[in-house]
Amino acid sequence: MNPSIRPLRLYRHVLSGHSHRVELFLSLLKLPFELVDVDFSKGEHKSPAFLARNPFGQLPVIEDGEVTLADSNAILVYLATRYDPSGRWLPREPVAAARVQQWLSVAAGPLASGPAAARLVAVFGAELDAERAKAIAARLYAVMDPHLATRSFLAGEAPTLADVALYSYTAHAPEGGVSLEPHGNIRAWLARIEALPGFVPMRRTPTRYAA
Repeated sequence: MNPSIRPLRLYRHVLSGHSHRVELFLSLLKLPFELVDVDFSKGEHKSPAFLARNPFGQLPVIEDGEVTLADSNAILVYLATRYDPSGRWLPREPVAAARVQQWLSVAAGPLASGPAAARLVAVFGAELDAERAKAIAARLYAVMDPHLATRSFLAGEAPTLADVALYSYTAHAPEGGVSLEPHGNIRAWLARIEALPGFVPMRRTPTRYAA
């Protein structure tokens, strides 16, 4: 690995799972980085300075030298491609790469509209349909749990970007009223990720569902 001379800079919100997946991956890669907290309550994500980095006004954003990049999954792909020459986190072999991409699509689809959306309602008071989000989460985890009965990680026996992308909102799903108690294989998978060298947790948020 050849990290930048200057540390990467990660613009994040401390309670954002999208931000945490990037922070987690930076730490797993042992890359030097600086955290810049963006205050949603003050509208900092809509300020001209921030919109110059991401016109959509969304987190996370990274700065790596002359490169400025938004969208958590795109950032994960960038970091793996640039800083993991072994190809461990994003395999080059076509089938293995496609399996990782399938889970990145899940992260942007059912995970975002399911457990992540349910948590948005509970933590931030978002005006979303919490019951619909919980139903999507239930369907997602009904697929994930048996899938993880036959493999250690989502795309095989070694951790990949698939696991990084799905970890944060799954680990914090109970904050949105989505129980993981029926899903022993998912809970074992979370524990395996948490045992990886360089793992960093995301701050837990007490809600009426998870104290």
